[in-house]
Amino acid sequence: MEIMITVNTQATEVQKGETILSALDRLGIHVPTLCRVEGLSPSGACRLCVVEVEGHENLVPACSYPIEGPISIRTHSPRVLRARKANVELLLANHPDDCLYCERNGSCELQRLAEELNIRERRIPGQSHSQAVDRSSPAVVHDPSKCILCGRCIRICEEIMSTCTLDFAFRGNQLRISTTMGKPLRFSNCTSCGQCIANCPTGAFTEKPVLDELQTHLNDPGTQVMVQYTAEAMGSVAESLGLKPGKELGELFNGLLVQCGFNQVFETSLGTELLIMEEIALLEERDGRSGFPLITSSCPAWVEFLKQNHPEYLTRLTPRKSPHQLLGRLIREQWGQTVSPSQTRMVSVLITSCIAAKSEASQEELSESGTRTIDLVLTPRELIKWIRLIGLKTDRLEPRSSNVPFTPDQGAGIMAGMAGGQTEALIRNYHYRFTGKQLNNNRLRRFRINRPYREMELEIEGRSIHVGSVSGLSNAVEVLHQLESGKLSLDYLEVMACPSGCVNGGGHPYPVTEQTTRNRIRFLQEVLMHNGFTPFQKNGGFKKFVSTSRGLAAK
Repeated sequence: MEIMITVNTQATEVQKGETILSALDRLGIHVPTLCRVEGLSPSGACRLCVVEVEGHENLVPACSYPIEGPISIRTHSPRVLRARKANVELLLANHPDDCLYCERNGSCELQRLAEELNIRERRIPGQSHSQAVDRSSPAVVHDPSKCILCGRCIRICEEIMSTCTLDFAFRGNQLRISTTMGKPLRFSNCTSCGQCIANCPTGAFTEKPVLDELQTHLNDPGTQVMVQYTAEAMGSVAESLGLKPGKELGELFNGLLVQCGFNQVFETSLGTELLIMEEIALLEERDGRSGFPLITSSCPAWVEFLKQNHPEYLTRLTPRKSPHQLLGRLIREQWGQTVSPSQTRMVSVLITSCIAAKSEASQEELSESGTRTIDLVLTPRELIKWIRLIGLKTDRLEPRSSNVPFTPDQGAGIMAGMAGGQTEALIRNYHYRFTGKQLNNNRLRRFRINRPYREMELEIEGRSIHVGSVSGLSNAVEVLHQLESGKLSLDYLEVMACPSGCVNGGGHPYPVTEQTTRNRIRFLQEVLMHNGFTPFQKNGGFKKFVSTSRGLAAK
């Protein structure tokens, strides 16, 4: 039902029951907010979205005020602007003045609001609370002194990621965000998904940096630095640098990494193809047998979540190696023997948006004789910083192919950056294996709808396969419950911890919003469109790694 309201003296129609903030967003009127999380119910904690509503003595928060009848709203009146400015000044009163050294300098939402509201001096005296920085985690750094208590990280951690690692602790001016019992992050139930980093408006949560260590290795003539990168990392870096999606994008990105100082460049897409090939083999072995589905192990945060909360499902996972760990081991065992002389040290680097990959790389059980499969993990944000640090110009890049024979030619790795992409690649190859024909895109149309859970059932030459894909750990838990109760039956389940998959990983350039996530999905789709999709059987060079895949997956 539509209602006529007045916004800044202009009459307009809105839907009954929607919030003022939602209506203003549709009308193109910007109202600042710090506590809002897209897709979650409003909390009204920051009070920055206050507006004047005729007939109300006090200002009302636009994010939590439902429109039930005709009202008159003023969004930027002098009274409103004074209130917003006072709220930001109160936040700044206890905030450290180290913007020049802050990880979020230039991308901080509090900094942006201070600029928008023309705050250029500290009018309200305050005292910063000196709190120890938690660097215990191999992936996430927590600096409580920069926290503004908006609560976004708590809501994401509880409602989207279902881990409940963070919560408010203490009271009054001692109020802070902490883990259960105040434990360091490393000893908490944190899965290192990085969604707290992506959603923190300031620099209270950041990834653990490795640029100094990378610089040491790249400047060491006795070290061979091998790098692999994921498709979504390439996409967000290319987008930030102004590179367009096209057939040569991968080769241009390879050239970029060579100019950054890396000795050898590989695409993690091959590791994805190895994992999918193994999954198809396992599905064939399960053919005709009912039971719990085969669950993907490509997401490190998801695997860590299972270890901590549902260890009974670990035996249902595919061989417990992520695509980058598979390729990392392949590089060390085969490429390292032929390229790196015995006296030369080899360092393996991964570029990915997955913050959990930093934690995964440090796990002793994934090392071989004390040697890590992957030594350093860089996020796209860190790579962009490195490019700027060395003064590299990206307008004169020379295309370069990935190092052979580890050159993917399938398209599965590009698809795997999006939720549902790995499942689609598996279905396409499964269909081609038994029919010799490419799967018609029309049969995948409903599966490609962007939603947290999607499923599809196909009849292929008398074989039935029922697959599903879910993103967001809270959604994954719900699917597990349905599978356990018998309400849902699947042969294969893809799980991505981050909503929408790796395109929404915690390591992407800021800001990380629903719109930027959609843009990254669109970017990868355009790259895939230019490169096409080739089934495994058509890729002759891929067959030689079948036995290698089985051996690596078992390690």
